[in-house]
Order: sequence, then structure tokens, then C-alpha cells
Amino acid sequence: MPGADVALLTDRRYTAETADPGDWYLGNILADDSLLRAALARRGLSSARVDWADPAVDWARFGCAVFRTTWDYFERYAEFAAWLDRAARLTRLCNPLSTVRWNGDKHYLADLEARGVPVVPSHFVERGSGRTLQSVLHETGWDEAVMKPCVSGAARHTYRVSRATAAHHEPTLAALLEAESMIVQPFQADVSRTGEDTLMVFGGRYSHAVRKAPKAGDFRVQDDHGGTVRAHEPTREQIELAERAAAACAPVPVYGRVDMVRDNAGRLAVMELELIEPELWLRFHPPAAEAFADALVAFLGGHFASS
Repeated sequence: MPGADVALLTDRRYTAETADPGDWYLGNILADDSLLRAALARRGLSSARVDWADPAVDWARFGCAVFRTTWDYFERYAEFAAWLDRAARLTRLCNPLSTVRWNGDKHYLADLEARGVPVVPSHFVERGSGRTLQSVLHETGWDEAVMKPCVSGAARHTYRVSRATAAHHEPTLAALLEAESMIVQPFQADVSRTGEDTLMVFGGRYSHAVRKAPKAGDFRVQDDHGGTVRAHEPTREQIELAERAAAACAPVPVYGRVDMVRDNAGRLAVMELELIEPELWLRFHPPAAEAFADALVAFLGGHFASS
């Protein structure tokens, strides 16, 4: 494969350059990538969409590798972690390797909270601890909660639980804890009423926002599970929180996404900070592709592989 200034990382399921009729999922991916590639081209940067796990790729032939739709990494994390180490020796990773490692595990939420960023309360249940869900709910005082792996995405092993249903979920938690750590958070009622508001940030500055809402009777906002997405006009408070969350990172991320909700106390709080492979909905706000490209140019500092 020939090199390029920018490798837009995807996974093997999404390497096609055209989508079949009716394949809206791949169509959305290609629409966003097309906007970004055009913006990069206007700045003199070449780009290519590349499967991160393709063993034939020579990463030294790329000026940088930008995580876009590597949406299988959390299902093969050991392989992904080893690849990160190899690729980082050959090209620049964006966001940087330290950021990817930090953001890949939801323990980062504790770091954000320690840095003064309001986050949804989080209780971590460590691998091999043998903790029960009932004991966690008793300790925290939460009647309803959501549990999920600390390394996860697309609502993998994400369950809404309660004291009344804890016994039903105990075998699932026990099995998961044999291999990975889990996070338990109080269920946020506003997710069902309103959804999550997601703000995109490039170079530390707010760009645009969407609101993700679950389908009736569900709490998962991902479109994989029937959720819907629409453009959203955020409040000044939301913009300030998004930029504050980005500023709390070291270094400030080149690009990212801040998911937030009104928590059960009515406080605006960060639900997730997505810095590895966030969907950015550039197609909802095409000028965002220009902001993304500008942030990448600044990151590369004018040193391009194909120059």
C-alpha cells in the first residue's frame, strides 16, 4: 500500500470505499471520512483509509495515523495494545499514544474528577476482586445503576441493573470480572427523558454538537441499538464543560468528543470523554471538517510524509 500524509484508521469491516444501497452504517462512515479527506486535501495533505490491523501496512510511510473508526479495538484489546507499541515506533499517532492508553480505560474518569471536572459518579470493580453487584449497590446506596467493562464501546456488556435484579446479573458480573475490570455508575434518569448531549472539540475548542436519544424502552443511545441522533444547539454551560474537559487532558487532545448529561442532582456532568475513535458527525456540520483538518496540520507542524 502506498503511503500518505495521513492514515485514517478504520477496521477490516469498513475498508470499502463505497457503500451498498441501504448500508447506512458504512455510508455514514464514508460521508464523514470524505469531508475530512477533502479538507485535508485543501491543505495539501494526502490521506488514505487503512485497516489498523492489516499486517501488510508499512506505517513508516505515513506522516501520522488518525484513529477514526477502529470500532473493534475493544474486542481485541491485547492485539490492539501490541499494535499501538509497534505503530508508535514508525509513525505519529493521533491522538498521541499516551492519550490513547489513558483514554482506553474508563478509570480515566477518576482522573478527570480529581482534576476538577464534574463526572457521573463511578465505582470501579477490579478484575479478580470477586465483588458482587449487591455489595456494590449496598456500598454506594444506589437503587439503579449501569454496569459495563472499563475497556468497552458500542454498549458492549452494558447492563441496566437494580437492587431488585442484582441476583440475575451476578453470574454475568462474576464471569466478566475473571477477565476485566468493570465500572458501575448510578443510572441517570435524564438519559431516558432527554438522551446524551455530545459536543465535538478540535484543538481544545468547541465545534458542534448532537443529541443522542435511546429508542423507547431502552437506555442505550447508540444507533447500533436503535438510538437516534440529531443536531443540537448547546448551552454556554455545556460548551464550557466540553472545553474544560479537553483542557484537563495532558496534552490537550487534537480531537475528541465529550458526552454529557444532567445527572440525578440536576448537575451537568461528563458521561464519557472519547479521544480514541469517536464518531464525530462531521456530516451534521461540514465546517467541522475544516476545524479537524486545521488541528491535524497544527499537530503535524508542517512535516508531511509525502512532501
